[in-house]
Amino acid sequence: MFRIRTIQAQDNSAIAAIIRKVSAEFGLAAESGFAVADPILDNLYEVYTQHNSQYWVIENEQGTILGGGGLSPLKGSDDILEIQKMYFLAELRGHGFAAKILEKCFEFARNNQFQACYLETTASLGQAVKLYEKKGFKHLEAPKGNTGHSQACEIWMLKNV
Repeated sequence: MFRIRTIQAQDNSAIAAIIRKVSAEFGLAAESGFAVADPILDNLYEVYTQHNSQYWVIENEQGTILGGGGLSPLKGSDDILEIQKMYFLAELRGHGFAAKILEKCFEFARNNQFQACYLETTASLGQAVKLYEKKGFKHLEAPKGNTGHSQACEIWMLKNV
């Protein structure tokens, strides 16, 4: 049995470790500009408890965090939220939790009067790209806002909510 809940301060180290582990697994190196290099990585609770931001973690019955994902306002846009830091350990993948987190993101966006959700990703995360397409994200020809991902993420997607 798993539970999805909002991030708490004590989750910071666990979710940061998951992001680092999954990033290494998929070759998403810090020096390339991926999320694993973000200076906020060890303080996600503080980041995602700010206005118009939210992060959810998934834990098992023992309370062990196995993944998470969230969103916050896209820098450079007033009406778009950016899906961020959605990472899951291998044992959690394939059970529909990414789709559940995305649905929570869409609901949050609608409830807070945002027009769309945006994300940046890379082709090496092919299964994630397929999920985003299935959930209604459309490919863009250029990035939006100012995410700071440089050239690391070559896939840009948007979904109107």
